[in-house]
Amino acid sequence: MLNRIKLHLAPVIFLCLLCVHAVFAQVRPAAFETEKYFRILHGKKIGVVANASSVVGKVNILDTLMHSGIDVKVVFSPEHGFKLKEEAGQQATDYTDPDSGLRVISLYGIKKKPVAIDLEGLDLVVFDIQDVGARFYTYISTLSLVMEACAESHIAVLVLDRPNPNAFYIDGPVLDMKYKSFVGMHPVPVVYGMTIGEYARMVNGEGWLKGGVNCDLSVLPVENYTHQTAWFPVAKPSPNLPDANSILLYPSLCFFEGTVVSVGRGTDTPFEVYGHPGLQGYKFSFMPQAVQGMDSKPMYRDKICYGEDLRKYYEQHPAEKGRINLSWLISAFSALGSRPDFFNPYFDQLAGTASLQEQIIKGKSEEDIRNSWKPGIEAFKKIRKKYLLYP
Repeated sequence: MLNRIKLHLAPVIFLCLLCVHAVFAQVRPAAFETEKYFRILHGKKIGVVANASSVVGKVNILDTLMHSGIDVKVVFSPEHGFKLKEEAGQQATDYTDPDSGLRVISLYGIKKKPVAIDLEGLDLVVFDIQDVGARFYTYISTLSLVMEACAESHIAVLVLDRPNPNAFYIDGPVLDMKYKSFVGMHPVPVVYGMTIGEYARMVNGEGWLKGGVNCDLSVLPVENYTHQTAWFPVAKPSPNLPDANSILLYPSLCFFEGTVVSVGRGTDTPFEVYGHPGLQGYKFSFMPQAVQGMDSKPMYRDKICYGEDLRKYYEQHPAEKGRINLSWLISAFSALGSRPDFFNPYFDQLAGTASLQEQIIKGKSEEDIRNSWKPGIEAFKKIRKKYLLYP
């Protein structure tokens, strides 16, 4: 009898041990697994798509590769530049990196896609950049255009996958392709719940590259990771997302970038506060200042903005994680008297649809707006499921 009980318990104990391992095993971005990809890269001419978030411990992926004798020929940099010193939206030029001696080609300047001559002589391109899981965060657009260019030039791409701190949920309107832009290239929700490696697989598998070309794509996965793993990067992914809280708030607060409301650019807490000089009745205030490398010309520079401080919002409302919060946007619109200039043309590009602006103007409730997203989200989930690498 005792032996039968032991046999019945064995699978349960095994599953429990797996759960314990999943909880306590250290999450390791793919770039850390050097023994798995160095052997692929040695003997090849390599291009690298990276920035200051592309770290192995505290060492940039470029240094890691070059110190290991891998033949890196060129670096491609996304928005904010290789050193993360370029402000949001600021175009960057090509230059020679003084530390490595390599040419750095900007993919956020006169071009956003590598041209054939940029890729000439390369055998493989390594993509290693920290994403935050929002459709309007432009690193996934850079990824798509790099894959497209490599497919056209018959060059393989290796994505060193990294955890997505917002991969634990899916939310927001699905992009209407009439509003396709660099802040939204594919028919996905605002928050798509995938790592950048999974996203690359989806772009390739769904034929979303121009002309239906197919990229010779490989993705090296993250170790000890699930979509529910609470993980945040040590190196900030961009100048105005300095910490975990700003990353969590970003999918909700970025909508304000298409309005007259400031999201705290020019302060020590970008994407953790919002405000406007005319938002009366709000106790919290801040004054944007020029901050080199973050925002030298912030909205409402040297003016007092009134609004909300959200630095402790998720600490005080942990159940609110895992959803886009529209209440801040709706409240600000109402508090400013539903002014006709509240939204600018950029808003529909960020939202990926004209309907969100229309719904807010018509006074639709947050619940009604969220319900309108459900059919698109459910359809997207069926596509997404095919490309997942993690539970």
